[in-house]
Amino acid sequence: MGKYEFYDLVLDGPIAIITLNRPDRLNTMGYGPWKEMAVIQDEIDAHREVRAVIIKAEGEHFCAGIDLKDLEKVDSYWVADNIAWLQRLYNRWQEMNAVSIAAVHGLCYGSGFELITCMDIRIASEDARFAIPEVRFGLSPDMGGSQRLPRLIGPGQAKRLILACEEIDAREAREIGFVEVVVPREQLYERALKMAKRIVNNPPWAVRFGKKAINASLDSSIAGGMLLEQIQSIFCCGTEDQKEAIRAFFEKRRPEFKER
Repeated sequence: MGKYEFYDLVLDGPIAIITLNRPDRLNTMGYGPWKEMAVIQDEIDAHREVRAVIIKAEGEHFCAGIDLKDLEKVDSYWVADNIAWLQRLYNRWQEMNAVSIAAVHGLCYGSGFELITCMDIRIASEDARFAIPEVRFGLSPDMGGSQRLPRLIGPGQAKRLILACEEIDAREAREIGFVEVVVPREQLYERALKMAKRIVNNPPWAVRFGKKAINASLDSSIAGGMLLEQIQSIFCCGTEDQKEAIRAFFEKRRPEFKER
């Protein structure tokens, strides 16, 4: 593993743990952190054994959005040259085979908010606060927030958060379906790790197909989604891992999967 300036990366067998490590800047995003994020994604993809990714943060806050010092240097030409790459960068968390889990505490604003909309599962501490305030600064969400957020919480709630720039706490975030689990701050990482372990202890191909089928359901017809279910069922049924899962259940032991 390389040493990173803006993040810490730990590969622990099938689980990768990424820590946003810029607490003196409230873990804000910018060109440097984004470039390094792409390198981390490459490293994770290079380790085929990684099947779950936890993204957490050092310091008092998860991410306070984009670094305004970087934003001052950006103009329409820079955006035209880079925005498609930035969108692909965030999309990659949703598209990769590994299941991504965000463990969020403190402030989660702007670019950090859009980042966690790409995660498969969001866990928040009780002190977490969420906002997507781009409109306040004369902008509109441009890294997938306007597309993913309505799919998570519905168009009305998405318009409330994006157009009125309202901040919500962890309790409300769970109520409207933006986060899946809320825990006390001191239990946040433990809960994320527990979920990651539950995921990687399941048959790898079943998890991979399950993630892809759910993602596809957001953009495809029911008929298209059912066809994908048929394909994954034909593939998975009768594999060594599927048989091992059944044997281990009846023998009351931990299964040993081989991705076959």
